[in-house]
Amino acid sequence: MAGTQKGLPSTHNKDLQESLDPMMDHVKTVPDSIQIANGALSTLTVNPEKIKAALDDVADYLVRKGVPFRETHHISSRCVAKSEETGIPMNEFSHEQIKAIDERFEEDIADVFNYETTIESRSAKGGTSKATVLEQIEILNKILA
Repeated sequence: MAGTQKGLPSTHNKDLQESLDPMMDHVKTVPDSIQIANGALSTLTVNPEKIKAALDDVADYLVRKGVPFRETHHISSRCVAKSEETGIPMNEFSHEQIKAIDERFEEDIADVFNYETTIESRSAKGGTSKATVLEQIEILNKILA
């Protein structure tokens, strides 16, 4: 808006009339959005056990082992199906159980289920590592200040 006004004469200008409706829409929408976000965040309950159960880095592990990504999805699905069928969480599979799903699993598959390490390994912008999350919070605090 300020960029538009910079080159305009100081008297009445029609260009400003066409920008009023979108601006007023934002004036109404932003407080509503903040209220919705506040409600969602204030009632948010984090359940670490469910997060741990839901994490599935098997596909990433297999890709690092050279398995084509299009195959990793199917192998991961078989792991989840076996977990549901047996009632055993994937992180509690024995090496023999997981090797029976696919021969390409090696002993180091157990490292995949170290969830804290997995979370911290996602350090790209917008990732889940603690440093990245704190950085995003700091940026948002500056924007909102």
